[in-house]
Amino acid sequence: MTVRVLIADDQELVRMGLRMILNAQPDIEVVGEAADGAEAVALARSIRPDVCLFDIRMPVTDGIEATRALAGPGVADPLPVVVITTFDLDEYVYAALRAGARGFLLKDAGPALLTEAVHAAARGDALIAPNVTLRLLEAFAGSAPAGPPPQPIEPLTEREEHVLATVARGLSNTEIAHELHISLSTVKTHISSVMAKIGARNRVEVAIWAHESRRRS
Repeated sequence: MTVRVLIADDQELVRMGLRMILNAQPDIEVVGEAADGAEAVALARSIRPDVCLFDIRMPVTDGIEATRALAGPGVADPLPVVVITTFDLDEYVYAALRAGARGFLLKDAGPALLTEAVHAAARGDALIAPNVTLRLLEAFAGSAPAGPPPQPIEPLTEREEHVLATVARGLSNTEIAHELHISLSTVKTHISSVMAKIGARNRVEVAIWAHESRRRS
């Protein structure tokens, strides 16, 4: 199945670069482009892409507000949004995730991680750049509630424990596959299983859970 993507960025060269990367994939097609957030929201509601890829700093309506309009709390039929930005600022990360974004990447993430994030969002999963995951983990490490972290609904398998440890270190799926000598699809299966068992919505929550469990053990 081809993943249909809408790109929104106020810089034409950036849109062109993203379009070239994504259209080069055999199962991804860019079906629309917008130069500002308001145009992106209107177009997204019209064509209903599988994934929206939004910059943060855009005129008229910024990427955070556009994300909230399409994926935020109270949206009846939310669309998957991945936020991609040049600006490596924590407040942007927090705002994007609170607005309902399924992923957060920096524009220097590279084609492989960009493609992986689009596929993850289309599946209903979340992918956040590994370096951002580590930074968020550090920010949240001291702010966890006093009680122990929730126990998984089912015990994690030994392989899931290994995958959990690599996610907590901020490794990407490709890096995890290489380190553990397993296929990329197996990595994704284990991560999905871990997220379901511990009730996590994204990799940051997985990493925080791992950190808190290790700290209290």
